[in-house]
Amino acid sequence: MRVLLVLTTVLLLVGCSSKPVRHLASDAALIQPGTPRTAVLQYLGEPDGHRWVSPTVEEFVYYEDQKRAFFSQVPLIGDWIPPKGYEMILLTLEGEKVSSCEFRTFNEDDQDWRDDFTWEDEQ
Repeated sequence: MRVLLVLTTVLLLVGCSSKPVRHLASDAALIQPGTPRTAVLQYLGEPDGHRWVSPTVEEFVYYEDQKRAFFSQVPLIGDWIPPKGYEMILLTLEGEKVSSCEFRTFNEDDQDWRDDFTWEDEQ
């Protein structure tokens, strides 16, 4: 009986834990051209991806999976369910200031057109 009680308590505690959720669409609204690099790092944190385009131009990428409604939130099971898409912020910095900020969202339904298209070889 004690084992069952301990197991139930552990499962309930695991169910209550969660990682912080990022809302990239609202985060992107905080960043405007001219925003300093320090403010970007303060608002959004370290980027998920970074690359130098030229010696004075760099890009930051922030990325977040779009979870499915219910089952992706279930502890232990949710990690096995693939996301339905993802969101991305692409920031371009020239020197120490943002020159452009783009928010993009990609969904698995974006590729549905492939099912409607007749794939025929051209002669």
